[in-house]
This record gives sequence, structure tokens and C-alpha cells, in this order.
Amino acid sequence: MKKILLIEDDIHIKELLELHLKDLECHLMSFTNGKAGYNAALLEQLDLVILDINLPDKDGLEICRDLRANKIKTPILMLTARSEEIDKIMGLETGADDYLTKPFSIREFLARVKAIFRRVDMLKDEEPPAQILKYGLLQIDQGKRKVMIKDKRIDLTPKEFDLLYLLASNPGKNYSRDKLLSLVWGYEFEGYEHTVNSHINRLRAKVEEDLSNPTYILTTWGVGYRFNDDLPINP
Repeated sequence: MKKILLIEDDIHIKELLELHLKDLECHLMSFTNGKAGYNAALLEQLDLVILDINLPDKDGLEICRDLRANKIKTPILMLTARSEEIDKIMGLETGADDYLTKPFSIREFLARVKAIFRRVDMLKDEEPPAQILKYGLLQIDQGKRKVMIKDKRIDLTPKEFDLLYLLASNPGKNYSRDKLLSLVWGYEFEGYEHTVNSHINRLRAKVEEDLSNPTYILTTWGVGYRFNDDLPINP
């Protein structure tokens, strides 16, 4: 049974979401207070955190940022009344897995929740037994979510790490942008391909020495992206 934490200070929205989440036959914890919800997220083994941005005491962006800083990898779905693109980017960059703007339909909300669960399950299926991947000067520690190049740690956002690990786990395999959206973000909506492109560009800026001639993440023209399968694999 999936365990979900809901942090939402609007009582009417909270009660509505509780009603429909219970239909998913999950174990649900809910809070209206940011600090109380954050403390629960630190202590509980969760499958999903549903997090409103505008909360008393501790706002959702701060909660998300602090959870990721404490190595909490639980998927986070952010809810907010804000609709500006910069607010969405801020939410995703602090470590949220998805972002839903109010008002939203219950059908879309449940679809996003199910998509996150599906993404997590699909990534588990894609992962090889090896916990540490080593290609040339690049080392990826899946357990610690740590990336090293030339013995220097590279700081990645959660989504950048997920992208890199997925690609590096299957060198030479071509992934379309739609497939990466499905596997890493867990949904398939037209118009979101730019999300993949922008994350790939930022990831390359952090791991590639020469952006004009990348070593690790290659473009398959007309298809998408792949990890370079010509690199030496280190023991």
C-alpha cells in the first residue's frame, strides 16, 4: 500500500483531496501546517509528498529544498495558485517532481499522482543491479546519488541525476524526449519536450568539458538522446 503525505492549508481542498486519495487505497497522512508536515516527511518512509507552496510557518519551496538537502528522495507533487512560468521553474528546480496549478480537476490530479507512482516503478525496472557506474573519468553512485568527475563532486538537481543515471545505465540506447518525459517525470503531455531539452542542456553544462563535442550525453538526431557507449567501463 502506497503511503502519501499531504500538506495543504486550505481545508476545503485538503478534504477533497483526502476523499479521492483514499479511493486509491493508500495510507494517507495530512497536515495544514508546513513545519508539522515537514517533520513528518523527515520521519516517515513515504511514497509521495503532495505539497502546497503557500503554507503557514514554512512554505512549500522551503520544505522541498530542505527535504532534498536532507537526502529525502521521496517524489514531490507541488500544488500552487501561482501560474507564472518562473514559479513553476522554481518549484521544479528546488527538487519537485511535478507541479500542478490551482484550480485543477480531480481527474488531472489523480492522473499526476498515478503517473509519479508509475515513473518510480518504471525506473526500478530500468535500473541494473550495479549501484556504481564508472565510465572513464565519470563515476555515478546511485545509492548515494553522487556524481564525480576527476575526483571532483558534481552537484546535480534530482531530475538531472535521474536523467544521467537512466542514460548511463543503458549506454547506446536511444531515448526520445517523450520516453524521457515518461520515465523521469512520469507523464506524457504535448508541449513539455522543452523541459527535457533544458534539463539536458544544464546537465551537459555540468558534466561535459566541451559542449560542442560532448563526451557522455550524445544527441541522436531526429530521435533524442543517448549515453556514449564507446567509453571505457571501469571496474
